[in-house]
Amino acid sequence: MFNKVVVANRGAVAARVLRALGEMGVHSVAVYSEADAGAPYLEMASETRAIGPAPARESYLNQGALLEALRASHADALHPGYGFLAENAAFAQKVADTGARFIGPSPRWIEAMGHKTRARELAASHGMPMARGSGVLPADPAAVLAAAHAIGFPVLVKPAGGGGGIGMLPAKDEAELLAAVERSRSMAERGFGNAEVYLERLIERPRHVEFQVLGDLHGAVAHLYERDCSTQRRNQKVIEEAPAPGLPRARVGEVAGQVADIMRKMGYDNIGTVEMLLGADGAFSFLEMNTRLQVEHGVTEEVTGVDLVKAQIRSAAGERLSDILPEKVQVTGHAIQARIYAEDPKNFFPSPGRLKVFRPPLDHGVRVETGYAEGGDVTPHYDPMIAKAIVRADTRHAAIDTLIDVLADFAIEGVKNNIPAVLAVLRSEPFRAGRVHTGLIPEVLATRK
Repeated sequence: MFNKVVVANRGAVAARVLRALGEMGVHSVAVYSEADAGAPYLEMASETRAIGPAPARESYLNQGALLEALRASHADALHPGYGFLAENAAFAQKVADTGARFIGPSPRWIEAMGHKTRARELAASHGMPMARGSGVLPADPAAVLAAAHAIGFPVLVKPAGGGGGIGMLPAKDEAELLAAVERSRSMAERGFGNAEVYLERLIERPRHVEFQVLGDLHGAVAHLYERDCSTQRRNQKVIEEAPAPGLPRARVGEVAGQVADIMRKMGYDNIGTVEMLLGADGAFSFLEMNTRLQVEHGVTEEVTGVDLVKAQIRSAAGERLSDILPEKVQVTGHAIQARIYAEDPKNFFPSPGRLKVFRPPLDHGVRVETGYAEGGDVTPHYDPMIAKAIVRADTRHAAIDTLIDVLADFAIEGVKNNIPAVLAVLRSEPFRAGRVHTGLIPEVLATRK
């Protein structure tokens, strides 16, 4: 096992990883920017190191500062959390070059799955279920149109070099397509420094179902079943749950097993999530793979009893999967997570400011993951998520009711937040009935105006 780990992140995920390391008896190093100098989770670390000013590019994205923190602290591993540099293959390799372990998959896997069209080609070559799509689009408009007609309208234009919903634009005909391609290229260049885009067949009102996998350094890969992340706004997840409502367990087990088998044959070696779209016809199709811990990992932990952060760390330290996971991972009960953002619930614009009141409920059996405390400042420099509320119950309906009670009792003042919008979705008839899809949130909120 590692002796000391640098946690190269901030907020809720930094707190989560620090907690796991503390419970494992591993020394930890928490890094922080000037904006996070008073963050409550810093007290959980064995030691702390300042890494720069508030802007992310000068601190949490500053590879030199993070590598210096790694060297100066004499740590033997680095955990990237999620976001920032978690899926940066070059940074992972630089960590490895110091002699320390990057707690995540090997750089080659981060590189392979980071470029969306190459990831699709690789996954398809190993038999992963796949919807029709194109390679990187050329500059020639005629070739772009030809690619779209080969797939069939409607199509979705997507950046090849990044995710998170940035630059994803639908097109139902030729006129819309050419305009969408140009706009998507511009957004991709700004967001990822890579203007390459490609096309996928647009699946109408799909569900977003993802499969959690964990590999080790000895050739083993296992799955921990699925999460449903369909309840999104602007292609950003808001409510996640496990298991996926209404899906036959035999079918889920079949697809999860297929995913794990494919990743095993490919040689995957740490934590990862295979994201898929589920169409109305019941067909799964590969969307992308995230080579890191997911924001929504907690719902899987709640229904399987497996601590994914500890499992990821143990795998990176060289332990075998047979020693990390139970002989048979089982799903029990139902878990739901709501992401709580400092944003205006009417237009979802960020709402930075001071948390004059920040009091998560202490009852209801809720699990709250956060990097904030009352009196802390939510700055415009980082993602506006301020907490995740996770509940587990014996049934989905009981979990929904509990989460509604939790959010209703969650006291936040000083910044606007999205709790009213989340409550509207949780209370809506389609959500309660399990009729979730990626367009549900705007449909529900449209009825409130």
